[in-house]
Amino acid sequence: MGTSDVMQAIPATMRAMVTTGHGGLEKLEFHSDWPVPRPAPGEVLIKVGACGCNNTDINTRTAWYSESVKTGITSDGGAGGFDEIQPEAASWGGRPIAFPRIQGADAVGRIATVGEGVDAGRIGERVMVDGWLRPGDDIEKWGYWGSEADGGFAEFATCPNENAVKVESVLSDTELATFMVAFSTAEGMIRHVDPKPGEWVLVTGASGGVGTAAIQLVKRRGAHVVALCAAAKADEVKALGADAIVARDTDDLVAAIAAITPSGQVEGVVDVVGGPLFGAMIAALRTGGRYASSGAIAGPEVNFNLRHLVYRDLEFHGSTCTPPEVFHDVVRYIKTGEVHPVLSATYPLEQLAEAQAAFLEKNYIGKIVIEI
Repeated sequence: MGTSDVMQAIPATMRAMVTTGHGGLEKLEFHSDWPVPRPAPGEVLIKVGACGCNNTDINTRTAWYSESVKTGITSDGGAGGFDEIQPEAASWGGRPIAFPRIQGADAVGRIATVGEGVDAGRIGERVMVDGWLRPGDDIEKWGYWGSEADGGFAEFATCPNENAVKVESVLSDTELATFMVAFSTAEGMIRHVDPKPGEWVLVTGASGGVGTAAIQLVKRRGAHVVALCAAAKADEVKALGADAIVARDTDDLVAAIAAITPSGQVEGVVDVVGGPLFGAMIAALRTGGRYASSGAIAGPEVNFNLRHLVYRDLEFHGSTCTPPEVFHDVVRYIKTGEVHPVLSATYPLEQLAEAQAAFLEKNYIGKIVIEI
């Protein structure tokens, strides 16, 4: 069957959850007759099976990335939106978002057809989407799937051919949809922190998608994990491989870590939280320690003693954009069974708003996934 024949078999419309603008959950509109996209030259069309929920979906919808928003992502802010936003600088990269937009970066499915210049032999291939859109080496020009381009909260989605990464796994589409954003984000930070066997790494937000991924990836390198999470989740987080738990609401993070590790400090910090505990995280680092951040869910504005950075030769790394090899390595870890999914709950596409409300409450471990 040729490409044109396959295209004729693809419906003209599809089910899709469409984000209509910046704001609260009311900006998510379900459509049963949204036009099915057609792949441009160099693209593929994917029949989506499942797509995971992530902070970036909420951050983009609410325009939380605006520098005018000073608070972290709360249940109220994530569900209702923020008053002080800058639509002209509301994306992760400080650029505007075009609406309507189909969000969702964690898509898994099969290639339904291909655009001009793409091998038709890929049709039927099972793939995971690498969310980073890289038109060249200049990361200033990079985009994110589900942000700068339509993503996976729909029955069909297009992406560049190179972003559709073949996956061979016994895991279901739903299970595979827990990996891309969380594990690529965690692996990106861990490459900066570069933990050696026997070293200790503090992982914040340890019960969330990125945190549960980071625990597995740090342990994969032979290092030890101190996990920062809610006390009620301690047993489940420890079962993922964390060597020690510190309660998120601890009064003295530095003292808590001093009582755990042989040196009384940690060699690395993998952080998605930021906020009020930032200074303590830095104080808990050994001389020559490495800190990496990919988020600030507890708040983007922090205070810390600059002397810790200067006189203890610490390394600070911001970690957002990842090169292609990061996700390809994650897919390899999946294939070899070195990492496993942490799936909390599933929702149908029509209930994406309910899924995001549950996501914001944080009463779960791992990932929430939308089944298409």
